Amino acid sequence: MPFLLLLLGCASAPAPEPPPPTPPPVPSPGPTPSPPPETGPLRLSLEQAVLLALGNNRSLRVEQLSPAIAGTFEEVERARFDPVLFASGAYARERTQEVSRATGTSFETEGQEGNVTAGVAKEFPTGTRVEGGLTYDRSYSDRTPDQHDVRGFVSLTQALLRGRGTAVNMAAVEQAALERQVSEEELRGFVLALVSQTELTAWDLAQARRQIEIFEGSMKLAERQLAEVETRVQVGAVAETELVSAKAEVATRKQALIGARARHDRLRLELLRLLNPGGAWGREVAIEDDPRMAPLALEPVEDHVALGVKSRPEIAEARLRLEQGRLEVVRTKNGLLPVLDLFVAYGKTGFADSFGGSVESLDEPTYDLSLGIAFERPFGNREREALHRRAQYTEEQERLSIDNLIELVEWDVQTAYVEVNRAEQQIEASAATVALQEEVVRVEEEKFRVGKSTGLLVAQAQRDLLVSQIAHLDAIVDYRKALIALYRMDGSLLERRGILLPAP
Repeated sequence: MPFLLLLLGCASAPAPEPPPPTPPPVPSPGPTPSPPPETGPLRLSLEQAVLLALGNNRSLRVEQLSPAIAGTFEEVERARFDPVLFASGAYARERTQEVSRATGTSFETEGQEGNVTAGVAKEFPTGTRVEGGLTYDRSYSDRTPDQHDVRGFVSLTQALLRGRGTAVNMAAVEQAALERQVSEEELRGFVLALVSQTELTAWDLAQARRQIEIFEGSMKLAERQLAEVETRVQVGAVAETELVSAKAEVATRKQALIGARARHDRLRLELLRLLNPGGAWGREVAIEDDPRMAPLALEPVEDHVALGVKSRPEIAEARLRLEQGRLEVVRTKNGLLPVLDLFVAYGKTGFADSFGGSVESLDEPTYDLSLGIAFERPFGNREREALHRRAQYTEEQERLSIDNLIELVEWDVQTAYVEVNRAEQQIEASAATVALQEEVVRVEEEKFRVGKSTGLLVAQAQRDLLVSQIAHLDAIVDYRKALIALYRMDGSLLERRGILLPAP
């Protein structure tokens, strides 16, 4: 039965469009495990446990918002190139004293003026800024006639050095897009860790449950031996001192059983935290899967190493960081250049004693045109040089970190591969040990019955049998856990479990 197909809705959006909102996870079209009851004991398969963790884990819900949050930064950077509507208006009124040039006498004058400007401006990734709009002015006073001015204008400013070209102007947008991909890789790594932790905790819980059964059986065996010793003491077949070792063994087994039950409860709480199935913390959890399995034929270790280098989220994230650093070098290198902008402005103005007349006079052959350049460069330019050196150092640091991560991944996979082979060999060896220890216990019990052994030797044999049984159970579960660790180290665990995450 396949696992849940988890589609994260923060997939990469094609430039130049902003990313879409995050949709909810979409289940696979195939059959999925039926949900467990909301109350009472939880009896789960490993598949159901992973399904619950992916659907209910609160930490995962928190992490799923990170790509959506990162996507908003990309939208903010793209908004720089959105058209901008601007408008302004003003009204002024004044009363002043003037002197007549003809008579030399002073007189008072009062006037009013109002103006409105509106237009659209847009910046382009090429480093170009274009503006266009209309301006309307009206002025009148008690000494001059009413006058209306209407002016249409358009201007263009082009960066010739600093800020020129799409490479530098789109760098911030591309860095924001890469940051969103980084957050998706971080989410992928979190899901990988969550699935791994869920499976490991589930197997630990199943192991703890089986250990309790082994300890309970061992305790019953010790109690049976104590009863037999008491009977033989009563009939005088053995000395009363044999009771001490038999009672001590029962107490030891009881102590071990208490520890096993406490470990089981701790693991149960840990699994409930990961699954978050609802209900009280006191719910019992039982993993129904049998940890025993036929050993798998592994691919050569080199294949697992190559897969790890290709698939591990940490390496993908580091490569995205390196690309961000490269873009920062491009941006800061352009920042070393001085400002040299070319600007062109063209306008036509109409004058009349009414608004309508001023609009009609725009057809007259009047215009204004300006052309020029603007230059700016700070002395020393130390700040921008320091920013550029910082970007270069950061890029080199990211490059070295990738080499270091690749080495660590290779070491992780090689170590996990060795552990799988060790755990596989331990299963067969520990099974043989259990069979031999069972025979030792049988022989010691027979010798005790005929008076050729002591209760202490029987207890020691039973204790050795208990240790071998626990070791065999550990070997079986360790093999399962070693496979999980190997698949996590080579980055293939999610795909092997049928959990598909879209690549950024």
